[in-house]
Amino acid sequence: MPRLPFCVCVPARNEEERLPLLLKALAEQDVESPIPIAICLNNTTDRSTEVIAAVSRRYRDRLAIALEVATFPPELAHAGSARASAMAAGMARLEPSGGVLITTDADARPPAHWISANLEAIAQGADIVGGRLVLDEDDDIPPGVVASRALWDRYWAAVRQIEDEIDPCPWDPPPRHGDHTGGSLAITTEMYRRSGGVPLIASGEDRAFVEAAVVAGGRLVHPPEVWTRVSARPLGRAAGGMAEMMRRMSDTASSGEAEMAPALRHWRERALWRRETRQDVCGASRFIAAEHALPPMPHDAVLAEIDWTGIAGSDAGSGR
Repeated sequence: MPRLPFCVCVPARNEEERLPLLLKALAEQDVESPIPIAICLNNTTDRSTEVIAAVSRRYRDRLAIALEVATFPPELAHAGSARASAMAAGMARLEPSGGVLITTDADARPPAHWISANLEAIAQGADIVGGRLVLDEDDDIPPGVVASRALWDRYWAAVRQIEDEIDPCPWDPPPRHGDHTGGSLAITTEMYRRSGGVPLIASGEDRAFVEAAVVAGGRLVHPPEVWTRVSARPLGRAAGGMAEMMRRMSDTASSGEAEMAPALRHWRERALWRRETRQDVCGASRFIAAEHALPPMPHDAVLAEIDWTGIAGSDAGSGR
């Protein structure tokens, strides 16, 4: 089959060190040239512009980079504005025939099959594709953080198992991961228009965007073969992002405190609630609103002490 038209959309700010790694990884993708890339470089004070120009020359036969340099006012100088601008540039490159927008972050380093795996998922009927985020193995990561991340990966795999056994999604079957963030997200141009695009909010723009696409009827999938490496740095550009999580895990590990998580029984109860509520509530919008209205789950289990046996059929959490 002919390759679906696509554009990789990247928001960036002060990323002169990480951008060459991302662009090199994109040049090494297992798809034919040219690879269209739209970068929104916003409110930048470092040498990112010169770095992008140098990389563009180096890979001129491989990467077709369109660069927008923007200075947003303080109230709009955030990830929402930057990603929306990059996606708008991608839309412009794909019009009028349409195609697939694939967005990632400037500190990512995707594997060689990342683009083709996203396109394959779309070709198989998905409207939105979430990619799993893994820590870049080339980064200097403290052993305590590595151990903590491994526990969290196991925890979230258990949560997925509970959800798949109690409230399965017909178009997002197991095995699947649960990530759908700006670090790796693909969407058809049609669904992007129907969703209203990326909202101009300071943080969480990716999650809000995905929810809007689901409300618009989008089929969201999480195939395990779609993943990307992300930086393990503790200082990032966006509030609430991976860097913040890395900093929290590092602080917890260095202090000797226990990582806490909701006991798995809460996820079982939530999956049962979702299954029952889905039958009573009409429409994705009302369903999502009802779920948002639920109280937050208590973090009442020590992550390292969770009993992983009998995950779906019993209370698998150990309280503290």
